[in-house]
Amino acid sequence: MSEALLDAVEINPAGSVRACIIWLHGLGADGHDFEPLIPQLGLVDTLGVRVVLPHAPHRAVTINAGSVMPAWYDILAPDFSRGQDSAGIRQSEQQLQLLIQREIDSGIPAENILLAGFSQGGAIVLHTGLRYPQALAGILAMSTYLPLADLLAAEHASVNDRIPIMMAHGLQDPVVPLSLAQQSRDILQQQGYQIDWHSYPMQHALCPEELRDIRDWLLQRLVPPAG
Repeated sequence: MSEALLDAVEINPAGSVRACIIWLHGLGADGHDFEPLIPQLGLVDTLGVRVVLPHAPHRAVTINAGSVMPAWYDILAPDFSRGQDSAGIRQSEQQLQLLIQREIDSGIPAENILLAGFSQGGAIVLHTGLRYPQALAGILAMSTYLPLADLLAAEHASVNDRIPIMMAHGLQDPVVPLSLAQQSRDILQQQGYQIDWHSYPMQHALCPEELRDIRDWLLQRLVPPAG
């Protein structure tokens, strides 16, 4: 992989780091988008968790009249019917792998690294996490879908076949249709993945109930082992 390491916002605990969440934002945002949310989760200092919030590279986005903006990959049509930007998805997969490897090189075991993402970012963490060759702590996929779903059976990494996955979606999401998220969930379940599915009366966003559910789920995934 020859890609440069992405710039990122980092939130570090006061003490030693024992786990990491790499959290990807959505289309047109940047790593600061979820920065105010992290203190609300109460994980950084209590569990020794570093949170890495990378900035997506800038690229032209077809559905936005070709405007250049932070994006993990191009989107060709609002209804996702005109094919997928496989090259862009693969490039972002490589960039996320580099961030994971940096954490491993710093001394954090892969099984203590959790991937999280919203919308486009959620698509990339699903795509990457299910293919990653070392067991990870979990995947949090918010308001998103599974990209390149028809290739997963051939490309999945068996070491992550039992990876904990939480998917959360708005019942009135006008950006990523609920039906597409449900279809992604069903595909994953058919391939044997266990999905912790949540839906909420909201649009393409996060709500207080979802944040509570996310915190509870992360606590279960990142809590230090007893003893």
